Parts: sequence; C-alpha cells; structure tokens
Amino acid sequence: MTSGIERTVSVVVVGRVQGVGFRAWVKTRAQKLRLSGHVRNRADGAVEAVLSGTSDAVAEMIDACRQGPPVARVDEVTVSNRSEETPPGFLILRD
Repeated sequence: MTSGIERTVSVVVVGRVQGVGFRAWVKTRAQKLRLSGHVRNRADGAVEAVLSGTSDAVAEMIDACRQGPPVARVDEVTVSNRSEETPPGFLILRD
C-alpha cells in the first residue's frame, strides 16, 4: 500500500557519480516512481537531487540512490528534508 503523504528531500550522493550516467539514471527512476524535482552535478564532484512525491516513493528512491547505476560507486548519501514541494516533472539541470 502506498502512502499518500507528500515529502520533499534533497539527496547528495558522493563517490564516483559524475561521468557515469548517474543523473540520467536518477531521472528515469524518479519518473517511474512519479516523483517530481531535479538532479544536477555539483562542483565538488557530488550529485544532488531534489525529490518530491509520496513518502513511500521518496524512500524507495533514496534507497536506490544508495546503490546507483552499475558503473557508479556510491560512498555516501546525505538526505535533508525540505519544506517546499517541487513543480511537476523531473529535470536534469545542466552545469
């Protein structure tokens, strides 16, 4: 059973996460989970995603980010709750 409670988080993923298709992978997974938000590369080498959707879908995406796509190496995931929801849709923000 899926929770209807809305949740928005910022997820910062550290490791070998740039240049390995991480952002595209996040977008595909997020869209399948009907999440809105965006994902971007950070200057420090991390990837940051803002995710908004049901609590269950957000939790599932956070768990997925702990693994990442096959060619990535995830060393650390930091999750911060946010108070605002994101607009509909999911974007890859360019550098």
